[in-house]
Order: sequence, then structure tokens, then C-alpha cells
Amino acid sequence: MRGSGRRVSVDKIKQILVQHGRLSSDISTLENSSDLYNAGLTSLATVGLMLALEDEFDIEFPDSMLSRKTFSSIESIHDAIEELQQ
Repeated sequence: MRGSGRRVSVDKIKQILVQHGRLSSDISTLENSSDLYNAGLTSLATVGLMLALEDEFDIEFPDSMLSRKTFSSIESIHDAIEELQQ
């Protein structure tokens, strides 16, 4: 069943960002509300990030969530995943 995946942790999201986000900024210097696009996230890296998040948390981002806003911060990613797991 979709949405019954692993509990969302900010640390896990950060770990996936380090692996797939190709950020130009060190993740440890970012706040949860920091703009990830200002930190170097590109639209291409967003696709890889999205796929890694889907695998990790056993979710699927609907088309309506495939926007810059969803992936703009660690906080917004966390909120989106929590919403999809409900």
C-alpha cells in the first residue's frame, strides 16, 4: 500500500539531499527553511531527488506536487512527504 512507508525524518531528507541534490552549499550550513535552489539545487537534480525520496519513503509525488515550491526547502519536502503518507 502506498503511503505506508518509513516515518519522515529531517535527517533522512538531508542525507538524501547530500546524495542526490548536488548542492553547492554544505548541508550543515542550511536551515530547514533555507531555499534549496539558492543552495545550488537544479531542476535536473530535483528529479533525482524526487525519485530517491519516493524510493526511501514509499510514496509517489502526484503531478500537482511536482513544483519548485514542493522542493524549495527541507521543511517543504518534509511537509509534502508527511501529507503523502497520510
